Amino acid sequence: MSAKAPLVFLIAGEPSGDALGASLMASLKTARPEVRFAGVGGRAMVEEGLKSLFPMEELSVMGLVEILPRIPALLGRIKETAAEIGRLSPDAVVTIDAPDFCFRVAKRLRDSPVPIIHWVAPSVWAWRPGRAGKVARLVDHLMTLLPFEPPYFEAEGLPTTFVGHPVVECGAETGDAQRFRDEWGIVDSDEVLCVLPGSRMSEVRRLLPVFRDAIGLIRTRHPNLRVVVPTVPAVAYDVRAAIAHWPAPAIAVEGKKAKFDAFAAGHAALAASGTVSLELALARLPTVIAYKLNPVSAWLAKQLLKVRSVTLVNILLGRNSVPELLQSSCTPERLAASIHTLLEDKTARNLQKTDAAEALELLGCGGPSPGMRAAETVLHVIDTQKEN
Repeated sequence: MSAKAPLVFLIAGEPSGDALGASLMASLKTARPEVRFAGVGGRAMVEEGLKSLFPMEELSVMGLVEILPRIPALLGRIKETAAEIGRLSPDAVVTIDAPDFCFRVAKRLRDSPVPIIHWVAPSVWAWRPGRAGKVARLVDHLMTLLPFEPPYFEAEGLPTTFVGHPVVECGAETGDAQRFRDEWGIVDSDEVLCVLPGSRMSEVRRLLPVFRDAIGLIRTRHPNLRVVVPTVPAVAYDVRAAIAHWPAPAIAVEGKKAKFDAFAAGHAALAASGTVSLELALARLPTVIAYKLNPVSAWLAKQLLKVRSVTLVNILLGRNSVPELLQSSCTPERLAASIHTLLEDKTARNLQKTDAAEALELLGCGGPSPGMRAAETVLHVIDTQKEN
């Protein structure tokens, strides 16, 4: 194999991994234009030049009921993928998240000289820390999204590199406030509250009634309140049906552009716990985080989780910058009180914005992109392997 034309075999099993894979491929092509690709990926990776071994969507199976009848086919794809890697003998294998599939492929390759690099570490800092040792036995190098993750795996002898979180490239800070206000007839005296109840039906149905009642309380002190609910297709119908009867004028918007424009026009946000909290931080929109699980799931989470906070900004900073109202604390009264503070206290708003900037810098904001850092790591592993 030509030293000038490295072959990288990539595996992604879900849309988020496909996006990471595409970013890595683009960065690898910038660093080594002659690089070649093989593997499994989705539309974004195909657009970067990957010819997928089989449709990535075959791996995107969620839930026990859905996965049981697919097990024979998935086991076949694991075997097929490992065999293709053996046939091609690439310079490196990069597996991206999707641990149920990727680690089973990696296990079949343990006797192979091809280095295996995994991107996106299991959250051992939050629960099941014993997984770090298992990962160390399966892969040769790990790339993490969070800066505090490497020590957990380095303690198990696994070389680990922090490359940054993809949220820093999502564009949440690029929204156009005036465009959004003009489109929806929002005047300067209106106060815009962005409400994000989640992307799963269970989240939406559990949180929307609480959010509705909180908005009723908020409006008693802020009569010019306008509510914007960025949503996703999977739950958009239910969201629109619910907000039609809310106590303040509310609109639902879909798509990244509309969401980020809403963030730019917003004065504060009320959001379900999740990655969106980082998008809101990037947009510098002061936020209150809320979440409710059913009682059984909440009890299990309490037993398993090793962290006190669920919001990454707070975890990164080691302090409660973003208010979190979870489970029994997730009440209309407490949500309204926290939003009142953000709408009425300029010092509180500015402090959260300053904290957001600090947390995002820890995630790699302002430096090389995560994709480029990942590409440099992959090429370093390849070059080191060839030297040895």
